[in-house]
Amino acid sequence: MAMEITQFLLAAQSADARVRTEAEGSLKQFQEQNLPQFLLSLSFELANNEKPSESRRLAGILLKNSLDAKDSGRKELLVKQWCAIDLALKSQIKELLLRTIGSSVPEARHTSAQVIAKVASIEVPQKQWPELVGSLLSNMTQQESPAHLKQSTLETLGYVCEEISHHDLVQDEVNSVLTAVVQGMNQAANNAEVRLAATKALLNALDFSQTNFENEMERSYIMKMVCETACAKEPVIRQAAFECLVSIASTYYEVLEQYMQTLFELTAKAVKEDEESVALQAVEFWSTICDEEIDRQEYDSPDTGDSSPPHSGFIEKALPHLVPMLLETLEKQEEDQDHEDDVWNISMAGGTCLGLVARTVGDGIVPLVMPFVEINIRKPNWRSREAATYAFGSILEGPTIDKLAPMVAAGLEFLLTATKDENNHVRDTTAWTLSRIFEFLHTPDSGFSVISPQNLPRIVGVLLESMKDVPNVAEKVCGAIYNLAQGYEDAGASSSLLSPYLTEIIQHLLAAAERTDGPESKLRSASYETLNEVVRCSNLLEASGIIGQLLPVIMVKLGQTMDLQVVSTEDREKQAELQASLCGVLQVIIQKLSSKDETKPIVMQNADQIMMLFLRVFGCHSSSVHEEAMLAIGALAYATGAEFAKYMPELFKYLQTGLQNFEEYQVCSITVGVIGDICRALDDKILPFCDQIMSLLIQNLQSDALHRSVKPPIFSCFGDIALAIGGHFERYVATALQIMQGAAQVCAQMDTLDEELMDYGNQLRRSIFEAYSGILQGFKDAKAELMVPYAQHLLQFVELVSKDSLRDESVTKAAVAAMGDLADVVGEKIKPLFSNFTFCGEFLNECLDSEDDDLKDTARWTQGMIARLMVT
Repeated sequence: MAMEITQFLLAAQSADARVRTEAEGSLKQFQEQNLPQFLLSLSFELANNEKPSESRRLAGILLKNSLDAKDSGRKELLVKQWCAIDLALKSQIKELLLRTIGSSVPEARHTSAQVIAKVASIEVPQKQWPELVGSLLSNMTQQESPAHLKQSTLETLGYVCEEISHHDLVQDEVNSVLTAVVQGMNQAANNAEVRLAATKALLNALDFSQTNFENEMERSYIMKMVCETACAKEPVIRQAAFECLVSIASTYYEVLEQYMQTLFELTAKAVKEDEESVALQAVEFWSTICDEEIDRQEYDSPDTGDSSPPHSGFIEKALPHLVPMLLETLEKQEEDQDHEDDVWNISMAGGTCLGLVARTVGDGIVPLVMPFVEINIRKPNWRSREAATYAFGSILEGPTIDKLAPMVAAGLEFLLTATKDENNHVRDTTAWTLSRIFEFLHTPDSGFSVISPQNLPRIVGVLLESMKDVPNVAEKVCGAIYNLAQGYEDAGASSSLLSPYLTEIIQHLLAAAERTDGPESKLRSASYETLNEVVRCSNLLEASGIIGQLLPVIMVKLGQTMDLQVVSTEDREKQAELQASLCGVLQVIIQKLSSKDETKPIVMQNADQIMMLFLRVFGCHSSSVHEEAMLAIGALAYATGAEFAKYMPELFKYLQTGLQNFEEYQVCSITVGVIGDICRALDDKILPFCDQIMSLLIQNLQSDALHRSVKPPIFSCFGDIALAIGGHFERYVATALQIMQGAAQVCAQMDTLDEELMDYGNQLRRSIFEAYSGILQGFKDAKAELMVPYAQHLLQFVELVSKDSLRDESVTKAAVAAMGDLADVVGEKIKPLFSNFTFCGEFLNECLDSEDDDLKDTARWTQGMIARLMVT
């Protein structure tokens, strides 16, 4: 029997904090003590048209939150709780929800549609609500169904399709859903609300429509309805129809040929004449076609050796009409357009699409765009100049260097002069275009660069002068300097060209980071990111003095952040952001200076002070800083080697805190990685801390609450610890190997159709092999016999992986290395095993045929180890 909870729901929204807290406590207590009755009471509340809208709204929110959560561990728990509820009571709740979608109150219908979809996401895959689709469809087929019931039914169907997989419905159900949805789009038979709900439902149902799109008659009918709906008189319906076309472009590219003329006419009309929200989707259609064709071209690349899926060349065919249409959008800038990343308008969408077209067709775009650039670049109207510059910058990736080099060489001086243009938009886009030129046409190590010793002084002078411009321009200039510096990395003798300007560049970047005008945080982070790249790519022998002088400057700045006045959350966030940037700079400086024996002493002399600063940063308790400080500590451990041991007693409590930080799992993951760095630095000096570290790592692996992405690094860390402490790992080997074997079993049962899961499976398998290798190598000089009981499992796991054609190359390499380590370390005692596992030779031959030199070397070494074992 449902309980009367209206007053609690209303009180939980009271302005009086005491009343609110008391009511929230009562609701929570009811939920914890009797979840089934709690959910039933909420469903009654939501379904009852006599109840106040406020209590019904909260009832709906609580219902949703009782079935779903963003956190995967929490979600799993909620699903288990729902599955455990009595069937009769669940049926009652579902009946109430289905009744609510017929309510006269729009908000109740909307909420109920969402809750039904959440229940469906749990039950439909388990075949526990077989009548759901039928009962929803009956609302659409009954003559007397009111419009609002049809609207909410279609909305529900849309949400259900969004929540479940296309494997969960049989084809007859898919056909019925599509029929109902497409009929709902019919302009003559339905009002605007029903047609909008139907069009949105189609968007979510498209994934289910594979079979229907393979049938030409059904496909053409769906396409006809979408195209008609794209001409509806209501902009919001037109927008939803174009969103469907974007999804169709991505999902059903192969069958679009016969519709492309119509689709071009539709999209061109929308781009030229329609409201921006509709025009944006029309441009997005062509961006999606580009994405599809770029992917198909990459499939066909010699690197993969795969044959490409069908590629219809829609962009190539549409080029003479498509490019002028996109160029027209570039002059539709907003007068007061600010330059934040979240601003998106038709001009930006057109430029982005133009860039994708350039990547799709390469050289073919240049003759179509350059006349537009030449005509508009000098016009008095700023819109024309900005559009010309944007067009020029957009087509720099895709065409060949031979095609681009002459026009960039001719235009470079003009662009450098345009950094002084009177208009902020033009200067902003000019700086962005220069950044793109340095990104794509400045690669001295490949033998080509638009930058020469002759024009470099002019380029650097202009960039440094523009660093003083308004913040949005200065931020784009940081990007240009970033790409300029990056081009000189690994550039041999050319890398010296930037050295004379380093001091001045660093001074300007530090000054930009200090600026307080405009939205300072974006310019500040851009300045520090660029500073990192300038340091990282510099010629160390020439720049060591400059970097050595920069080190204490950054240390002082980090020290000063501890004294910032923090009286609000915003102050705390600003402090954390600044500390994170400065820790990032210190990490890069430490890595750079410690990469050569001649400059490593600079780090050693400052190590105590640096470490003290990092420990003080941990005291500020911010996860974003915690991550950056941990990464910098990993670099310091590498630089100082065995000397790092003196910091461990003080640092260890923060390592423990990081390992226990399940909420901010990235912090936990980075901490695991840093422990690996410290192990490599300290070797057996890590031993006093190993019991606690291993205990925490094992707890983390056994916990359902920890994000799964942290688990692979933990296995790799087992290998690092074992390598560091050698035979002392004996005390952990039984527990560690048991968990590794369990994880290997999980890998074997993973759904390889799920791309995200497949990536995770590859990470997990690689890390298990890395753990095996580390443990084996750690036992090499003593106690190798401890691994004899685990040898068979390891070879079985390698065999399983060898049969997976979708495995990642890094997994293959790790598997082959682990097999070689087994033969090398355990030796004679497992000779019969290698005789029994006949797959080894075939697997190694496959690796020896690889184009990856590292993999071939590893396979040769492993082959040698096994051969040596077999002949003894």
